[in-house]
Amino acid sequence: MVRQRSVFSFFLVLLSTFLFSCGGPGVAVAPPTYTAAQLERIQAYIPEIQAVRDRSQELKTLIQRGDWINVRNFIHGPITEARLNLTYVTPNLLPKDQPTARQITRDFFNHLVKLDKATSASNPQIALINSQAAFADVDKFLQLLPKAEES
Repeated sequence: MVRQRSVFSFFLVLLSTFLFSCGGPGVAVAPPTYTAAQLERIQAYIPEIQAVRDRSQELKTLIQRGDWINVRNFIHGPITEARLNLTYVTPNLLPKDQPTARQITRDFFNHLVKLDKATSASNPQIALINSQAAFADVDKFLQLLPKAEES
């Protein structure tokens, strides 16, 4: 009986040692960062997005003048191109930023649809409100993007 107790104690010591060695604190995981390829892809689209953002005053002027043909051309040209660029950039963002980027892109699209409807109805107030909201969405998206020196 004494021998069984010592063998049993020995196995308990081995088991507890094994469990304690496996149950230590987890390995620290480095926070996700951008790869050089991701940064390169993102940086390729930023000038195009920024160029459209910088033309917001031009669209505002066209709306105030009631130049609806050029407003629609602007919506279906440069602004739609910017929307595509936002869509292309989103998969290259960090996983934690991608849902926010997708939501901003959806909001941007919804504002463009409302802007287009207001343009078709020749409604300058609604058109101005939605153009300002669309460019605010672009600003929010640009804030999500990494700076050139981030890696």
